[in-house]
Amino acid sequence: MPEAVLQRAAAEMLDWQGSGMSVMEMSHRGKEFGAICAQAEADFRALLAVPEHFHILFMQGGGLGENAIVPMNLSRGNKADFVITGSWSAKSQKEAQRYCQSNIAASNADNQHTQIPAPSTWQVSDDASYVHLCSNETIHGVEFQALPDLAALGSKAPLVIDFSSHVASRPVDWTRVGLAFGGAQKNLGPAGLTLVIVRDDLLGHALDICPSAFNYRIVADNKSMYNTPPTWGIYIAGLTFQWLRQQTEGALTGVAAMEQRNAAKARLLYDFIDASPFYENRVAHDCRSRMNVPFFLKNESRNEAFLAGAREAGLLQLKGHKSVGGMRASIYNAMPFEGVQALVDYMREFERSHA
Repeated sequence: MPEAVLQRAAAEMLDWQGSGMSVMEMSHRGKEFGAICAQAEADFRALLAVPEHFHILFMQGGGLGENAIVPMNLSRGNKADFVITGSWSAKSQKEAQRYCQSNIAASNADNQHTQIPAPSTWQVSDDASYVHLCSNETIHGVEFQALPDLAALGSKAPLVIDFSSHVASRPVDWTRVGLAFGGAQKNLGPAGLTLVIVRDDLLGHALDICPSAFNYRIVADNKSMYNTPPTWGIYIAGLTFQWLRQQTEGALTGVAAMEQRNAAKARLLYDFIDASPFYENRVAHDCRSRMNVPFFLKNESRNEAFLAGAREAGLLQLKGHKSVGGMRASIYNAMPFEGVQALVDYMREFERSHA
Protein backbone atom coordinates (compact mmCIF):
# COMPACT_ATOMS: atom_id res chain seq x y z
CA MET A 1 0.00 0.00 0.00
CA PRO A 2 1.23 3.54 -0.73
CA GLU A 3 2.16 5.25 2.53
CA ALA A 4 0.16 8.35 1.58
CA VAL A 5 -2.99 6.22 1.30
CA LEU A 6 -2.44 4.66 4.72
CA GLN A 7 -1.88 8.09 6.26
CA ARG A 8 -5.08 9.49 4.78
CA ALA A 9 -7.07 6.44 5.88
CA ALA A 10 -5.66 6.83 9.40
CA ALA A 11 -6.66 10.50 9.48
CA GLU A 12 -10.20 9.65 8.36
CA MET A 13 -10.57 6.52 10.49
CA LEU A 14 -12.88 7.96 13.15
CA ASP A 15 -14.60 10.66 11.13
CA TRP A 16 -14.88 10.53 7.34
CA GLN A 17 -15.02 14.10 6.03
CA GLY A 18 -17.06 15.45 8.92
CA SER A 19 -19.77 12.80 8.68
CA GLY A 20 -19.23 11.72 12.29
CA MET A 21 -18.75 8.13 11.11
CA SER A 22 -15.93 5.86 10.12
CA VAL A 23 -16.36 4.32 6.67
CA MET A 24 -16.66 0.98 8.48
CA GLU A 25 -19.78 2.27 10.27
CA MET A 26 -21.60 3.49 7.17
CA SER A 27 -24.57 1.86 5.54
CA HIS A 28 -23.57 0.70 2.09
CA ARG A 29 -26.83 2.21 0.84
CA GLY A 30 -26.29 5.57 2.53
CA LYS A 31 -25.43 8.71 0.56
CA GLU A 32 -21.96 8.92 2.14
CA PHE A 33 -20.82 5.52 0.99
CA GLY A 34 -22.67 5.95 -2.29
CA ALA A 35 -20.44 8.93 -3.00
CA ILE A 36 -17.31 6.95 -2.06
CA CYS A 37 -18.25 4.05 -4.33
CA ALA A 38 -19.22 6.25 -7.28
CA GLN A 39 -15.95 8.20 -7.03
CA ALA A 40 -13.91 4.98 -6.81
CA GLU A 41 -15.58 3.62 -9.94
CA ALA A 42 -15.07 6.88 -11.84
CA ASP A 43 -11.40 7.08 -10.82
CA PHE A 44 -10.73 3.47 -11.80
CA ARG A 45 -12.43 3.97 -15.18
CA ALA A 46 -10.28 7.04 -15.82
CA LEU A 47 -7.11 5.43 -14.48
CA LEU A 48 -7.24 2.41 -16.81
CA ALA A 49 -9.19 4.09 -19.64
CA VAL A 50 -12.01 1.56 -19.31
CA PRO A 51 -14.50 2.05 -22.18
CA GLU A 52 -18.10 2.90 -21.38
CA HIS A 53 -19.39 -0.43 -22.70
CA PHE A 54 -17.58 -2.23 -19.88
CA HIS A 55 -19.08 -2.54 -16.41
CA ILE A 56 -16.88 -2.14 -13.33
CA LEU A 57 -18.09 -4.47 -10.58
CA PHE A 58 -16.94 -4.44 -6.95
CA MET A 59 -17.30 -8.01 -5.73
CA GLN A 60 -16.00 -10.52 -3.19
CA GLY A 61 -14.41 -13.96 -3.34
CA GLY A 62 -10.96 -13.06 -4.64
CA GLY A 63 -9.29 -14.39 -7.75
CA LEU A 64 -9.92 -17.98 -6.68
CA GLY A 65 -13.62 -17.22 -6.38
CA GLU A 66 -13.65 -15.81 -9.89
CA ASN A 67 -12.24 -19.10 -11.15
CA ALA A 68 -15.72 -20.45 -10.49
CA ILE A 69 -17.75 -17.28 -11.04
CA VAL A 70 -16.37 -16.67 -14.55
CA PRO A 71 -17.35 -20.08 -15.99
CA MET A 72 -20.73 -19.87 -14.25
CA ASN A 73 -21.34 -16.57 -16.07
CA LEU A 74 -19.61 -17.04 -19.42
CA SER A 75 -19.31 -20.72 -20.30
CA ARG A 76 -23.01 -21.37 -20.93
CA GLY A 77 -22.12 -24.90 -19.86
CA ASN A 78 -20.09 -25.50 -23.00
CA LYS A 79 -16.33 -25.19 -23.46
CA ALA A 80 -13.61 -22.76 -22.39
CA ASP A 81 -9.97 -22.63 -23.47
CA PHE A 82 -7.11 -22.10 -21.00
CA VAL A 83 -3.53 -21.01 -21.54
CA ILE A 84 -1.45 -22.48 -18.70
CA THR A 85 1.55 -20.35 -17.77
CA GLY A 86 1.88 -21.10 -14.05
CA SER A 87 0.09 -22.04 -10.86
CA TRP A 88 -2.77 -19.56 -11.07
CA SER A 89 -3.88 -20.33 -14.61
CA ALA A 90 -3.60 -24.04 -13.76
CA LYS A 91 -5.93 -23.50 -10.79
CA SER A 92 -8.35 -21.63 -13.04
CA GLN A 93 -8.48 -24.45 -15.56
CA LYS A 94 -8.99 -27.08 -12.88
CA GLU A 95 -11.81 -25.16 -11.18
CA ALA A 96 -13.63 -24.51 -14.45
CA GLN A 97 -13.97 -28.26 -14.99
CA ARG A 98 -16.75 -28.19 -12.40
CA TYR A 99 -18.93 -26.04 -14.66
CA CYS A 100 -17.89 -26.69 -18.25
CA GLN A 101 -15.43 -28.52 -20.45
CA SER A 102 -12.07 -26.81 -19.90
CA ASN A 103 -9.64 -27.30 -22.75
CA ILE A 104 -5.90 -26.63 -22.37
CA ALA A 105 -5.05 -24.61 -25.48
CA ALA A 106 -1.39 -24.22 -24.52
CA SER A 107 0.89 -24.95 -21.57
CA ASN A 108 4.43 -24.16 -20.50
CA ALA A 109 4.56 -26.91 -17.87
CA ASP A 110 7.22 -28.75 -19.85
CA ASN A 111 9.67 -25.87 -19.32
CA GLN A 112 8.77 -25.41 -15.63
CA HIS A 113 6.69 -22.32 -16.41
CA THR A 114 9.68 -20.25 -17.53
CA GLN A 115 8.41 -19.28 -20.99
CA ILE A 116 5.08 -18.30 -22.53
CA PRO A 117 3.96 -20.45 -25.47
CA ALA A 118 3.83 -18.38 -28.65
CA PRO A 119 0.18 -17.56 -29.47
CA SER A 120 0.67 -19.00 -32.94
CA THR A 121 1.06 -22.43 -31.30
CA TRP A 122 -2.14 -22.26 -29.23
CA GLN A 123 -4.79 -24.85 -30.03
CA VAL A 124 -7.86 -22.68 -29.59
CA SER A 125 -11.27 -24.28 -29.99
CA ASP A 126 -13.72 -23.20 -32.67
CA ASP A 127 -16.59 -23.33 -30.18
CA ALA A 128 -14.99 -22.00 -26.99
CA SER A 129 -17.17 -19.65 -24.94
CA TYR A 130 -14.05 -17.78 -23.81
CA VAL A 131 -10.25 -18.04 -23.63
CA HIS A 132 -8.66 -17.60 -20.21
CA LEU A 133 -5.13 -16.56 -19.26
CA CYS A 134 -3.36 -15.19 -16.21
CA SER A 135 -1.50 -12.13 -17.45
CA ASN A 136 0.99 -12.16 -14.55
CA GLU A 137 1.91 -15.31 -12.63
CA THR A 138 3.11 -14.29 -9.18
CA ILE A 139 4.73 -17.60 -8.19
CA HIS A 140 6.73 -18.23 -11.35
CA GLY A 141 7.40 -14.61 -12.31
CA VAL A 142 5.98 -14.85 -15.84
CA GLU A 143 4.11 -11.92 -17.40
CA PHE A 144 2.47 -11.29 -20.77
CA GLN A 145 4.16 -8.21 -22.20
CA ALA A 146 1.27 -7.87 -24.68
CA LEU A 147 -2.16 -9.48 -24.75
CA PRO A 148 -2.85 -11.88 -27.64
CA ASP A 149 -5.09 -10.95 -30.54
CA LEU A 150 -7.52 -13.86 -30.50
CA ALA A 151 -9.14 -12.80 -33.75
CA ALA A 152 -5.76 -13.20 -35.47
CA LEU A 153 -5.67 -16.76 -34.12
CA GLY A 154 -9.04 -17.52 -35.68
CA SER A 155 -10.94 -17.42 -32.39
CA LYS A 156 -14.20 -15.51 -31.97
CA ALA A 157 -14.20 -16.08 -28.21
CA PRO A 158 -13.73 -13.21 -25.76
CA LEU A 159 -10.47 -13.08 -23.85
CA VAL A 160 -10.66 -13.38 -20.06
CA ILE A 161 -7.63 -12.20 -18.09
CA ASP A 162 -6.76 -12.65 -14.45
CA PHE A 163 -4.73 -9.49 -13.82
CA SER A 164 -4.82 -9.69 -10.02
CA SER A 165 -1.11 -9.19 -9.49
CA HIS A 166 -0.30 -6.45 -11.98
CA VAL A 167 -3.52 -4.48 -12.38
CA ALA A 168 -2.76 -0.74 -12.73
CA SER A 169 0.96 -1.41 -13.26
CA ARG A 170 0.61 -0.96 -17.03
CA PRO A 171 -2.16 -0.04 -19.51
CA VAL A 172 -4.73 -2.59 -20.72
CA ASP A 173 -5.67 -2.99 -24.38
CA TRP A 174 -9.42 -3.26 -23.92
CA THR A 175 -9.94 -3.96 -27.61
CA ARG A 176 -8.52 -7.45 -26.91
CA VAL A 177 -10.33 -8.12 -23.62
CA GLY A 178 -13.85 -9.31 -22.86
CA LEU A 179 -13.46 -9.61 -19.11
CA ALA A 180 -10.71 -8.84 -16.60
CA PHE A 181 -10.75 -9.73 -12.92
CA GLY A 182 -8.43 -9.35 -10.01
CA GLY A 183 -8.16 -9.38 -6.26
CA ALA A 184 -7.25 -5.92 -5.01
CA GLN A 185 -4.64 -7.03 -2.48
CA LYS A 186 -1.54 -6.83 -4.68
CA ASN A 187 -1.71 -3.34 -6.17
CA LEU A 188 -4.98 -1.68 -5.19
CA GLY A 189 -6.09 -2.26 -1.63
CA PRO A 190 -6.69 -4.71 1.21
CA ALA A 191 -7.76 -8.30 0.77
CA GLY A 192 -11.50 -8.79 0.46
CA LEU A 193 -12.27 -6.69 -2.62
CA THR A 194 -12.38 -8.22 -6.10
CA LEU A 195 -12.73 -6.14 -9.25
CA VAL A 196 -14.44 -7.45 -12.37
CA ILE A 197 -14.45 -5.42 -15.57
CA VAL A 198 -16.85 -7.05 -18.01
CA ARG A 199 -18.06 -6.12 -21.48
CA ASP A 200 -21.75 -5.41 -21.74
CA ASP A 201 -22.55 -8.17 -24.24
CA LEU A 202 -21.17 -10.82 -21.86
CA LEU A 203 -23.83 -10.16 -19.23
CA GLY A 204 -27.01 -12.18 -18.93
CA HIS A 205 -25.67 -15.68 -19.70
CA ALA A 206 -25.22 -17.10 -16.19
CA LEU A 207 -25.93 -20.76 -15.52
CA ASP A 208 -28.97 -21.54 -13.40
CA ILE A 209 -26.70 -22.75 -10.60
CA CYS A 210 -24.92 -19.39 -10.36
CA PRO A 211 -25.68 -17.69 -7.03
CA SER A 212 -27.53 -14.41 -7.48
CA ALA A 213 -24.80 -12.46 -5.69
CA PHE A 214 -22.29 -13.71 -8.27
CA ASN A 215 -24.44 -13.20 -11.36
CA TYR A 216 -22.72 -10.40 -13.27
CA ARG A 217 -25.99 -9.11 -14.73
CA ILE A 218 -27.56 -8.78 -11.28
CA VAL A 219 -24.44 -7.21 -9.79
CA ALA A 220 -24.20 -4.72 -12.68
CA ASP A 221 -27.89 -3.83 -12.58
CA ASN A 222 -27.56 -3.13 -8.86
CA LYS A 223 -24.33 -1.12 -9.23
CA SER A 224 -22.41 -3.58 -7.02
CA MET A 225 -24.98 -3.13 -4.21
CA TYR A 226 -27.04 -6.30 -4.62
CA ASN A 227 -25.48 -7.60 -1.43
CA THR A 228 -23.35 -5.69 1.07
CA PRO A 229 -20.06 -5.03 -0.72
CA PRO A 230 -16.63 -4.87 0.99
CA THR A 231 -17.07 -1.21 1.90
CA TRP A 232 -13.70 -0.65 3.58
CA GLY A 233 -11.88 -2.34 0.71
CA ILE A 234 -13.67 -0.14 -1.84
CA TYR A 235 -12.83 2.98 0.16
CA ILE A 236 -9.12 2.12 0.42
CA ALA A 237 -8.97 1.10 -3.24
CA GLY A 238 -10.61 4.41 -4.12
CA LEU A 239 -7.88 6.29 -2.26
CA THR A 240 -5.28 4.21 -4.11
CA PHE A 241 -6.90 5.02 -7.46
CA GLN A 242 -6.60 8.72 -6.62
CA TRP A 243 -2.96 8.26 -5.58
CA LEU A 244 -2.19 6.44 -8.81
CA ARG A 245 -3.81 9.14 -10.93
CA GLN A 246 -1.60 11.73 -9.24
CA GLN A 247 1.66 9.92 -9.96
CA THR A 248 4.01 11.49 -12.47
CA GLU A 249 7.18 10.38 -14.21
CA GLY A 250 8.50 13.11 -16.46
CA ALA A 251 5.64 14.11 -18.74
CA LEU A 252 3.73 10.89 -17.97
CA THR A 253 0.94 10.57 -15.42
CA GLY A 254 -1.17 7.82 -13.90
CA VAL A 255 -0.70 4.28 -15.19
CA ALA A 256 1.71 5.40 -17.91
CA ALA A 257 3.94 6.87 -15.19
CA MET A 258 3.63 3.70 -13.12
CA GLU A 259 4.59 1.55 -16.10
CA GLN A 260 7.77 3.55 -16.65
CA ARG A 261 8.59 3.44 -12.94
CA ASN A 262 7.92 -0.29 -12.71
CA ALA A 263 10.05 -1.01 -15.78
CA ALA A 264 12.94 0.88 -14.19
CA LYS A 265 12.62 -1.00 -10.89
CA ALA A 266 12.50 -4.37 -12.63
CA ARG A 267 15.40 -3.51 -14.92
CA LEU A 268 17.58 -2.55 -11.95
CA LEU A 269 16.99 -5.89 -10.24
CA TYR A 270 17.16 -8.13 -13.33
CA ASP A 271 20.32 -6.44 -14.61
CA PHE A 272 22.04 -7.06 -11.30
CA ILE A 273 20.97 -10.71 -11.18
CA ASP A 274 22.00 -11.35 -14.77
CA ALA A 275 25.45 -9.84 -14.20
CA SER A 276 26.06 -11.84 -11.03
CA PRO A 277 27.71 -15.29 -10.90
CA PHE A 278 26.09 -15.74 -7.47
CA TYR A 279 22.36 -15.40 -8.34
CA GLU A 280 20.16 -16.47 -11.23
CA ASN A 281 16.70 -15.90 -12.69
CA ARG A 282 15.38 -18.73 -14.88
CA VAL A 283 12.54 -16.98 -16.72
CA ALA A 284 12.91 -16.16 -20.41
CA HIS A 285 13.79 -12.51 -20.93
CA ASP A 286 10.75 -11.77 -23.11
CA CYS A 287 8.23 -12.73 -20.42
CA ARG A 288 9.83 -11.70 -17.15
CA SER A 289 7.42 -10.17 -14.67
CA ARG A 290 7.87 -6.58 -13.58
CA MET A 291 5.95 -7.30 -10.39
CA ASN A 292 7.35 -10.62 -9.12
CA VAL A 293 11.02 -11.44 -9.55
CA PRO A 294 11.95 -14.99 -8.52
CA PHE A 295 15.66 -15.65 -8.15
CA PHE A 296 17.93 -18.33 -6.79
CA LEU A 297 21.25 -18.41 -5.01
CA LYS A 298 23.37 -20.78 -7.08
CA ASN A 299 24.54 -22.30 -3.81
CA GLU A 300 21.21 -22.86 -2.10
CA SER A 301 22.82 -23.95 1.16
CA ARG A 302 23.16 -20.20 1.82
CA ASN A 303 19.41 -19.52 1.57
CA GLU A 304 18.73 -19.26 5.30
CA ALA A 305 21.73 -17.00 5.86
CA PHE A 306 20.52 -14.78 3.00
CA LEU A 307 17.02 -14.50 4.48
CA ALA A 308 18.31 -13.86 8.01
CA GLY A 309 20.58 -11.09 6.78
CA ALA A 310 17.77 -9.60 4.74
CA ARG A 311 15.52 -9.44 7.79
CA GLU A 312 18.24 -7.64 9.72
CA ALA A 313 18.47 -5.15 6.86
CA GLY A 314 14.69 -4.57 6.96
CA LEU A 315 14.06 -6.50 3.75
CA LEU A 316 11.10 -8.80 4.39
CA GLN A 317 9.05 -11.51 2.67
CA LEU A 318 11.77 -12.55 0.24
CA LYS A 319 11.35 -16.30 0.60
CA GLY A 320 10.12 -17.90 -2.61
CA HIS A 321 6.87 -19.84 -2.84
CA LYS A 322 7.13 -23.32 -1.40
CA SER A 323 6.32 -24.90 -4.78
CA VAL A 324 9.27 -23.17 -6.46
CA GLY A 325 11.81 -22.46 -3.73
CA GLY A 326 14.54 -19.87 -3.87
CA MET A 327 13.67 -16.21 -3.39
CA ARG A 328 11.04 -13.87 -4.73
CA ALA A 329 10.96 -10.09 -4.65
CA SER A 330 7.48 -8.65 -5.20
CA ILE A 331 7.92 -5.06 -6.30
CA TYR A 332 4.36 -3.84 -6.70
CA ASN A 333 3.30 -0.28 -7.53
CA ALA A 334 3.74 1.04 -4.00
CA MET A 335 7.35 -0.17 -3.73
CA PRO A 336 9.60 2.83 -4.44
CA PHE A 337 12.71 2.62 -6.59
CA GLU A 338 14.73 3.15 -3.43
CA GLY A 339 13.36 -0.07 -1.99
CA VAL A 340 14.61 -2.07 -4.96
CA GLN A 341 17.96 -0.29 -4.74
CA ALA A 342 18.20 -1.31 -1.08
CA LEU A 343 17.59 -4.94 -2.07
CA VAL A 344 20.25 -4.81 -4.79
CA ASP A 345 22.72 -3.23 -2.36
CA TYR A 346 22.08 -6.00 0.15
CA MET A 347 22.40 -8.73 -2.49
CA ARG A 348 25.69 -7.23 -3.66
CA GLU A 349 27.08 -7.10 -0.11
CA PHE A 350 25.90 -10.66 0.65
CA GLU A 351 27.62 -11.89 -2.50
CA ARG A 352 30.82 -10.05 -1.60
CA SER A 353 30.93 -11.53 1.91
CA HIS A 354 29.94 -15.10 0.92
CA ALA A 355 31.55 -15.60 -2.48
